[in-house]
Amino acid sequence: MMTTQQGSLAGAAPSVDAATSPVRSTPSAGQRLLSLQRRFPLVQLLLTAAVFAWGALSMPGFLEPASIRSVLVLCALAGLASIGQTLVVLIRGIDLSLAGFIVVGAVAVTRFSDVPGVPVVVVPAVAVACGAAMGGLVGYVCHRFVIHPIIVTLAAGSIAVGVTAVLSGGGYGAGAPAGVARLSSPMSSTFGIPVPPVVVIWVLAIAVVSVSLHRTLPGRRLLATGTGPIAARLAHISTRKIWVTVYAVSAALAVLAGVLLAGFAGNVDNRLGNPYLFQSIAAVVLGGTAFGGPGSYTRTTVGVLLLTVVSTVLVGLGFGEADQQILNGVVILAAMAVYGRERRLRDQV
Repeated sequence: MMTTQQGSLAGAAPSVDAATSPVRSTPSAGQRLLSLQRRFPLVQLLLTAAVFAWGALSMPGFLEPASIRSVLVLCALAGLASIGQTLVVLIRGIDLSLAGFIVVGAVAVTRFSDVPGVPVVVVPAVAVACGAAMGGLVGYVCHRFVIHPIIVTLAAGSIAVGVTAVLSGGGYGAGAPAGVARLSSPMSSTFGIPVPPVVVIWVLAIAVVSVSLHRTLPGRRLLATGTGPIAARLAHISTRKIWVTVYAVSAALAVLAGVLLAGFAGNVDNRLGNPYLFQSIAAVVLGGTAFGGPGSYTRTTVGVLLLTVVSTVLVGLGFGEADQQILNGVVILAAMAVYGRERRLRDQV
């Protein structure tokens, strides 16, 4: 009797397991597209292609080599200015001093490049070093005293512009040295290849930053600092050192971007960096990099391409600077509405 019951129960067990086993459903096309979008900025690339096609159809000469070179130079300048902003956002910060440090680099190369007996390269190098020192101080103050970066970076940007104005006697200079201008000129070539040197510099920067951020120990520590500061400290990661280093790099790259921008623009004033500040923030957010991660500079690159192409088309169609600022604001709000609804990386681990 006992054996019969056990046999019946044993025979019934597989049917119970089969009834309670989870049914695996095949992901829908929408779910697969959403998964792909989380790994790669597909929508942004499609929008870039669509806007580029719109410009080609509506603007005569848009596809001319000179026009394409100009667009690439604008992308490179905005992209170089956005490197530091991407790194800062990944550690849950923001850098509003970027515009001020761009002015520092531009004034340094236009105002002090003709000092007798001083090589042209020395002045930009000193400006970059000073910017890195001040940026590192910003990162230290923010982390040590737990002050929001908006406050400290706004103050740092104002101080940088003010000190530059005092040192230059209130003048901003006009015209960068020929070597600097050649780096940013759309008509320049690189080793005989019809590509402006600043574009080549940007491409190399994309590769270096992407590899360093995701394939090296310092890069992974940076990402860990943004994902979970408490967990990073428990893992013996010096989050303060990360903040100091990231803000120092951001300021130094902003100064370098200002040097190259002076070669492209020629004339310099204290508002030179303002468009690049908002464009860098918009490019980071539009690319899909969230505050504290996940994200990457590759995504920011796609955001830079999209914003630059859109701005170029708008200018070509007669829209003004105010229209572009409205567009940047709408883009930031729309991107935050989309990416802000996703779970944060620390909640997915």
